[in-house]
Amino acid sequence: MATPEIHFLREQLLDRRHRLQTALQTTPDNSALTELLAEVDNALARMEQGRYGRCEICQEPIEQERLLSDPLLRYCLDHLTPSERQALERDLELAAQIQSQLLPPRESPLEGWEVAYNYQPMGLVSGDYCDLMADPRQPDRMFFVLGDVAGKGVASSMLMTHLHAIFRSLVSFHLPLDEMVAMANRIFCESALAGQYATLVCGRATRSGEIELHNAGHWPALVVRRGQVERVDSTNVPLGMFPSVQFVVRRIQLQAGESLFLYSDGLVETRNPAGEEFGLERLMNTLAGRAGTSAGNLLDGCLRALADFRQDARRPDDLTLLVLRRAE
Repeated sequence: MATPEIHFLREQLLDRRHRLQTALQTTPDNSALTELLAEVDNALARMEQGRYGRCEICQEPIEQERLLSDPLLRYCLDHLTPSERQALERDLELAAQIQSQLLPPRESPLEGWEVAYNYQPMGLVSGDYCDLMADPRQPDRMFFVLGDVAGKGVASSMLMTHLHAIFRSLVSFHLPLDEMVAMANRIFCESALAGQYATLVCGRATRSGEIELHNAGHWPALVVRRGQVERVDSTNVPLGMFPSVQFVVRRIQLQAGESLFLYSDGLVETRNPAGEEFGLERLMNTLAGRAGTSAGNLLDGCLRALADFRQDARRPDDLTLLVLRRAE
């Protein structure tokens, strides 16, 4: 692991060691706390010896996301005991259930708009983030966001859940979009570890078809007009990298029948058996050929084109798509 993560974990272990020692002063006969203290001391000793973060059986690195979640881990996934594997499977199943309950409703929260989305985790849990919600103080607007937390596994899914809670809370404050994203970034920076960040596209849409849009280090948002597809590139760095950043908002206008298409990298980075990427250009051509269709048809057409391209090749990442279409 990189030095910043090791430093962070060392500070966490020292803090936990102090808390355990304090607890043992009042309950010195607590064997469970005594065993935990011994595990913490063992982990600190491995850090001093340069052995921390490696599986004690195969000597391969322990998965970083797991180690950041539990700094006492001593074995990689391949060498868990049966009871540890069962506990991990139960945790993953519960995390998957929680994530599924965070997905937005299938119907549009704003009159005059069609919405459709697809959410496919590569495993049980996902670092992708998708949400739609009405603005409680301005019923003629809706807020939308699609993002991707760096990394995979439980750690990235936990950060995704945290990001979901941040934006759900901030929407109710009726802040300008740039201020909302700046505040979300500051809060996210305080909770993310070194090397953890999130790319995303978010915005507000009105009944009149105007969209305020911000792209924080994500793939270009695509505006699907009749006969052409326009890209809206990133205007800033991902969330979680720097706490004090000014965010730029762009404005676009959609006419009846035009759509905004958002996606995670699991779409454009999918490869076929020959090793070719689906890519942004192929995606734009796919959407251009289906311009003017409903949000659901645009989404389904893209998924069919991706399946035909991928054939039996393995999907590389979580896959999330979101289509917002101004109704005719």
